[in-house]
Amino acid sequence: MRTDDPSAAADLRPQPRPPEPAQSRRAGKARTPRFPGCRPIPLRRGDLDTGDRRFEYWDGDTETAWIMRDPTGIGHEQPSQRLASLCASIGAARGAPIECFGSFDLELRDERNERRRILQADQSVYLYPGRARLPDRGGLVVGEHDYPDVVVEVDDTTDVRRGKLGLYEAWGFPELWVEVPDRYSPSRRAGLRPGLTIHLLEGGAYRPAPASRAFPAWTAEEIHRAMNEASLSVSTSEVLVRTGRALGVRDGTGPDDAPWLRIERQEARVEGYARGRAEGRTEGYARGRAEGRTELMDELIRKILASRGLSGAGFPFEAREWPGVSDEEILDALLHCEDESDFRTRLQGGGR
Repeated sequence: MRTDDPSAAADLRPQPRPPEPAQSRRAGKARTPRFPGCRPIPLRRGDLDTGDRRFEYWDGDTETAWIMRDPTGIGHEQPSQRLASLCASIGAARGAPIECFGSFDLELRDERNERRRILQADQSVYLYPGRARLPDRGGLVVGEHDYPDVVVEVDDTTDVRRGKLGLYEAWGFPELWVEVPDRYSPSRRAGLRPGLTIHLLEGGAYRPAPASRAFPAWTAEEIHRAMNEASLSVSTSEVLVRTGRALGVRDGTGPDDAPWLRIERQEARVEGYARGRAEGRTEGYARGRAEGRTELMDELIRKILASRGLSGAGFPFEAREWPGVSDEEILDALLHCEDESDFRTRLQGGGR
């Protein structure tokens, strides 16, 4: 179904509901997880909104944050940042925008609305931002905002399987991607191999899946390759278009529903039409000149044959029958040949 607002045309799908209170209570009771590759530091609740802070997890009971031991580098940052540009291409093919908000707080609050637990993902993807209750400046609050369709964790010097995976599951995030980049880090956790694992929430528990549920038929292997390529390949571009069109079929949208792409396509069609007309005129003029010249040569050939008393019987006196031979060479052969055989010999260079 299409609407008058192209940017919102794909936002008609009902959004997933935030977790129910029982689910929130279960998330709050989840025991403190382990965070390999991180170290705990004291971080008081009153200091959460001050300074430049980035952590994997914050526990309000102990006022402790777990931060990465090693600074994040390009190997950690590139895949999640690349995903944003990939989603932009998919959104263009679908005809409706996809928003990636990067890393922000995913907060579980208590009955006094005080922050109790905080997670930070590496990337958050909303397929239907126009209809979602998006996080505000303070982050995403469980029970108040809609979850991203996909959250992404990049495992480089950490190991999501040991801690954060269980938290995402307990909090009810519908789809989690865990990416281990191709670019190797010396401090990478043992047992981690490059690749992407898709976790889908089914019956309150995560199950590994070969392909995404949010992005129809986009496989884990294809996503990993796209997030790690030095530059976008032709095969990946084809996959992005295929995925975007599959979303468009599901949502009733297409490329012309994206305003900027619609303009580009219109301009391309106009340019193509103008070029076609121009090329057609040029080709027609050239063909007309060639045909006119051939007719003139044919007439001259007949007159020359008549003036020499040759009947022309058996002569291939149509100029088009001798491609690659100039008009001057044909006339010279006609003026000096004795018969048809001699004419052919001269045109082939044997009688000069």
